[in-house]
Amino acid sequence: MEEYQFSQGKNLRCGYTTGSCATAAAKAAATMLLTGERVDSVRIDTPKGIVLSLEPLEVEQTADYVSCAIRKDSGDDPDDTNGILVFAKVEKVSEPGVHIEGGVGVGRVTKPGLACAVGGPAINPTPRRMITTEVASVMEQAGYNAGLLVTISIPEGVEIAKKTFNPRLGIVGGLSVLGTSGIVEPMSEKALIETMYVEMRAQKARGNKNLLVFFGNYGEDFTRDVMQLDLEGAVTCSNFVGELLDYAVFLGFETLLLIGHSGKLVKLAQGVMNTHSKYADCRTELFALEAMFHGASIEVGKEIYGCLTTDEVTKILKREQLFEPVMDKVTERIDFYMQHRVHGKIKTAAFMFSNVYGILGKTKDAEELIQLHKQKESNYER
Repeated sequence: MEEYQFSQGKNLRCGYTTGSCATAAAKAAATMLLTGERVDSVRIDTPKGIVLSLEPLEVEQTADYVSCAIRKDSGDDPDDTNGILVFAKVEKVSEPGVHIEGGVGVGRVTKPGLACAVGGPAINPTPRRMITTEVASVMEQAGYNAGLLVTISIPEGVEIAKKTFNPRLGIVGGLSVLGTSGIVEPMSEKALIETMYVEMRAQKARGNKNLLVFFGNYGEDFTRDVMQLDLEGAVTCSNFVGELLDYAVFLGFETLLLIGHSGKLVKLAQGVMNTHSKYADCRTELFALEAMFHGASIEVGKEIYGCLTTDEVTKILKREQLFEPVMDKVTERIDFYMQHRVHGKIKTAAFMFSNVYGILGKTKDAEELIQLHKQKESNYER
């Protein structure tokens, strides 16, 4: 695909989604089934307005059904699904219309709160509409008035899904067939934020009023292994704390507990709500300033300011016996900025840790929310 997008100082090549692959495979298979002729290239319209021309692979053509695949191309976006084959098997049925089912490697939905029905395949509304529209157009052109059953399969999806958030969302056995635009935009923050929103909506639909959040793998491991909290009701926010807090208010959660590494959380103490280093790398400034406010010499302040990691900062603060007063002030400011963002509409708290030093600090309501989550787990066990 020769469509490009300027991102992070580079001209990056776009790709196409699993939904576009499923649509193209379904259209090609339907065309071959109803015309009896081999299809070497298939064109589909995407919601983005870009027309894709894709090559069907591994064609299996019989009198009763046709199956073929489209190879996923994620462009310059890092994606575990890049290069996999998305299959569609199309067969005639008596009931009129286009009927869509999920096969091997397409997950099934087991919990409410997603855009797909519980018990059904994890094929999202936009890909479902794309498949229906393209296959229906083939049926109309062929003068075919009965029905077609389209079964989407992603054989490699069984293993790939284990690396995703799908099990936590209640999607088992495979991947989701995704895509709202049909096009993969490389390094898209929008896609990451939408993934977080999906997780939050799923938690809300299950009646969860108390949100447990971490930034990524470090926080997940610490939450599970050290704090021993159940991750069933947890959400990953990546760097998008501002969007997390805004959406938590919008959905009506009552509490939000954010557990994070000191290198991320200290940025919140300065009002930075996107913690990616390209937006702000202010991990040591506040620590240096607060250390001097609490009696550190200018030389020590400069030493802290020059540290490459927050673990180095912690080492110096402990050496100077300034760790507790400085951390108290840092967590106080984290609490202030989180509450400022949510306008006091929900109770928020943060818990800071280090992979080297363990628990570093917590905001004033953190212990209350930790106990709340532990109580919730206790109720589950009963």
